[in-house]
Amino acid sequence: MDEPSLIQKLAAEAFGTAFLVFVGVGSVPATIIVNGDAPFTMADLGMISFAFATVVVATIYALGHISGNHINPAVTLGLAVTGQFPWSRVPAYIGAQALGAIAGAAAIIGVLGTAARDAGLGIATYTADISAVQAFFAEFVGTFILVFTVFGVIHRKATAGFAGVAIGLVVFAAIIPVAPTTGASINPARTFGPMLVQQIAGGSVSWNQLPVYLAAEFLAGALAALAYVAISRTRADAPPATAPAPAQTTTAA
Repeated sequence: MDEPSLIQKLAAEAFGTAFLVFVGVGSVPATIIVNGDAPFTMADLGMISFAFATVVVATIYALGHISGNHINPAVTLGLAVTGQFPWSRVPAYIGAQALGAIAGAAAIIGVLGTAARDAGLGIATYTADISAVQAFFAEFVGTFILVFTVFGVIHRKATAGFAGVAIGLVVFAAIIPVAPTTGASINPARTFGPMLVQQIAGGSVSWNQLPVYLAAEFLAGALAALAYVAISRTRADAPPATAPAPAQTTTAA
């Protein structure tokens, strides 16, 4: 059998999410540290978005054949809701993704030191002038676009071999308009992991914002998956009709 074991799949999810957080989230404090007192610019946002995009592309091609490289609980939930992933494995996958996010955030501090904590560790947050409703909507829209695109590129009719590039590009694109409002987490594991590590490291964390992020991201993941299935489903996707069982017969001895 050439199928990886569940343990291997969970390890792949943990590694992939850790790489995503270390490179993507880590690019935020790295940019702040390098800039010093210089103002944050659109060019900085572009480089951060590019960091997220490149690590997503890399993990898809490196780990996709092992676990599917969900590295995002919203994607896992969307797949389960549409029957493309077993519900029994959802808790394990999300747990592995959360552990990976925590490890990736811890690695940021290990590499950049307490300066990363002082720079906010790249945690997703919104300021006092942004309402919870606006923040919810921003995360919902960003996550919806991401998950909708994921379902499009993994569809049986999609052009083969380009899933990694397409997903990386949509991550890059979605971060640009969403980041000024919420930091563009669009991933529950990426939201939670850095927040926990920042708290442990002695930094400031707005835990009251976590439910806004998680609710928006999980809801968007489920609805985006259902929406894509609704517009793409054809008769060929319908399950085959169950043939009637043959009548039982007995043979006289």
